[in-house]
Amino acid sequence: MSQRTWFITGVSSGFGRQLTDQLLARGDHVVGTVRDTDKVADLRERHPETFHVEVLDVTDTAAIREVVERSFAQLERIDVIISNAGYGLFGAAEELTDKQIDHIVATNLVGSIQLIRAVLPHLRAQGGGRIIQISSYGGQVAFPGNSMYHATKWGIEGFVESVVQEVAPFGIGMTIVEPGGARTEFRYGSAQVAKLMPIYDGTPGHAFLRMLDRKGSLAPGDPARMAARIIDSVNAEPAPLRMLLGSQALESTLTTLRKRIASFEAQTKLAASTDFPPGE
Repeated sequence: MSQRTWFITGVSSGFGRQLTDQLLARGDHVVGTVRDTDKVADLRERHPETFHVEVLDVTDTAAIREVVERSFAQLERIDVIISNAGYGLFGAAEELTDKQIDHIVATNLVGSIQLIRAVLPHLRAQGGGRIIQISSYGGQVAFPGNSMYHATKWGIEGFVESVVQEVAPFGIGMTIVEPGGARTEFRYGSAQVAKLMPIYDGTPGHAFLRMLDRKGSLAPGDPARMAARIIDSVNAEPAPLRMLLGSQALESTLTTLRKRIASFEAQTKLAASTDFPPGE
């Protein structure tokens, strides 16, 4: 397998760290972005020639462009871009503050959009490449107490589905990765929780508290195996548009989509009733 160069956001923990560890171990080059370089000091020490760290807050659009420009200028070619930076925000919709809403949209949605926009000219110029957007099966399935996370993931999936059609003529492939629950810091460390209102106690709006409790059942997904499947996907031609990771996530997604299709099919007469009659 030929060596590749990867650009990955958010490599200090979670999938970003797993991906980086595995890629460096096999000899690939990785540009990894973090907000705190101390969290990847061990990687810099072990892989001084192949790991390039950049400080980046993906809510800063100007900084995204600067880091992307510098990385392509230094490395000349980057084969794979992985838009991974993001986090979860839990709480009923009215429990969330304006600041919390603005920040998760800026991070998970706008940050991902602006990263993709920044790399496209470079991938076109080099004759192609691959973009991987880390989403979630929560980009297809919605749970109470997770509204803004779903808003960002459903949003970025629509963006990618549109853009992939625009850039296909330039040899650029795009894949949306939809992991299920995994034993990463996303669930057991970095998750942010709103200031909870007692009125929602015992309702679906606070059901997420059981998921965040380490004393309960652990998430079924193995981050290392998931990262390996993400890496393997780059060898697939054409690029798969979506890749769902985790049997539990797949089952939940299929159940949700079947119900959605059935609901649409039941509206056949209603939909047709709003068309102009034939010939008019």
